[in-house]
Amino acid sequence: MNFIQPVDLEKISNDEESGETSYVPEDGLTATQLLNNGDGLTYNDFLILPGFIDFSADQVDMTSALTKKISLKTPMVSSPMDTVTESDMAIGIALLGGMGFIHANCTPEKQASYVRRVKRYEQGFIQNPVTLGPKNTVEDVKLLKTQYGFSGIPITEDGLSNGRLVGLVSSRDFDFLPCKDKGVLLEKVMTPLSELIFADTSVTLAEANATLSKSKKGKLPIVDKDGNLVSLIARTDLKKNRNFPLASKDDHKQLLCGAAISTHEEDRHRLSLLVDAGVDAVILDSSQGNSIYQIEMVKYIKQTYQDLQVIGGNVVTAAQAKNLIDAGVDGLRVGMGSGSICITQEVMAVGRPQATAVYKVAEYARRFGVPVIADGGIQNVGHITKALALGATTVMMGSLLAATSESPGEYFYSDGVRLKKYRGMGSIDAMENRASQARYFGEKDKVRVAQGVSGSVQDKGSIHTFIPYLVSGLQHGCQDIGAKSLSQLRSMMYTGELRLEKRTASAQVEGGVHGLHSFEKPHV
Repeated sequence: MNFIQPVDLEKISNDEESGETSYVPEDGLTATQLLNNGDGLTYNDFLILPGFIDFSADQVDMTSALTKKISLKTPMVSSPMDTVTESDMAIGIALLGGMGFIHANCTPEKQASYVRRVKRYEQGFIQNPVTLGPKNTVEDVKLLKTQYGFSGIPITEDGLSNGRLVGLVSSRDFDFLPCKDKGVLLEKVMTPLSELIFADTSVTLAEANATLSKSKKGKLPIVDKDGNLVSLIARTDLKKNRNFPLASKDDHKQLLCGAAISTHEEDRHRLSLLVDAGVDAVILDSSQGNSIYQIEMVKYIKQTYQDLQVIGGNVVTAAQAKNLIDAGVDGLRVGMGSGSICITQEVMAVGRPQATAVYKVAEYARRFGVPVIADGGIQNVGHITKALALGATTVMMGSLLAATSESPGEYFYSDGVRLKKYRGMGSIDAMENRASQARYFGEKDKVRVAQGVSGSVQDKGSIHTFIPYLVSGLQHGCQDIGAKSLSQLRSMMYTGELRLEKRTASAQVEGGVHGLHSFEKPHV
């Protein structure tokens, strides 16, 4: 039975004389009180009570850990789905401070080529530049431009990346050549070494950038004392550094890129190709990550590629997380059946509401320094704030990024609305590919049981406008809560300073648009 606590009226009277009050009734619930009562809650089932504001929204620090060794300035990553992340998405989100994970629903060689394209996109010293020889043709350059997106290519004596530099070719050297001349040898059109500006190996990155800026050239080759090509610096990288200050980069100034693999033995070959391409982290892509297959794969990766970051999952309980943490994962992916195209909970009767799943796993994993990715159930920017407030360090988005300009697929119109196809990796469509079947342990099944659906999503424009909108919304949410950083937000939750409140069904109606005859809601 609850009793009303007596209030010290004399103390309140004394406080009023000083113009202040010391009595504030306890309000709301702690995360422990809300999420440890046996109910499974989604992001819509609760709200965060506001705190005190003494800073501007743009002062909120968004830096957060993706894995034990990788931190991002924007706590958002793209899902490894074949209608969400290929090289264009991975490049775009990395430039904005997040990170993309290339899907595995393709050949190992194709997936590695996507990773390689991301890693070559923006760099400081390009250590192994794409090169050609004098006897290659203009058509060879055009093919490389189609594959990698650039055409400024060093020409070495033997065509190797460490060969003696003899010239450089760019699209300006052959733009006006007739189509019939595509077989012209590069030695006929290239800019020869005598007309090139280059630097030796003692040059620093700052000095090299200054030389490029002063010379107004597109590329600066770096050569050793024997004239052999060592590395390359691109002028476009200077512009990208200025335009994208939050870009996620590795120690070599290359964009960060992740990729998905399965737990099957044959994917060890896929993993080898991804490592050769420069992948920074791999996700073990499984709908239920607590398996002997994933544990064995984690141990294999950590023994074979010690520097590669491994993200395990998916998990929704502390017990699942324990086995993967013991195996050595550097991060955990949380979510089972909460995605907009996922029907795992309906078909398999297994899973967990996402808010509860994130809190339970994050509260356990933090004790071992393992960051958590909230994967699934993110429908709007408010859900991102809630996921991070419950202990996740990053959020993974699928449907929210599908139908952006950078996602794979072609736009089409239906009833005058511009759409793109979006499908779950457990849908029958996606499981036509064996890699997607492996995610759901279904490649040997005679009868396929779908755990996802196919659909379409409305055009959201480019992520270069959409991600900044999400970041700004997240910063304003943290400001209302009174958290100047994401680490402080999580700290407030664990200490009980962050107060939450459960929402009834009518409260959820009240919190949305209501009482209007018609309205237009922006989809960004």
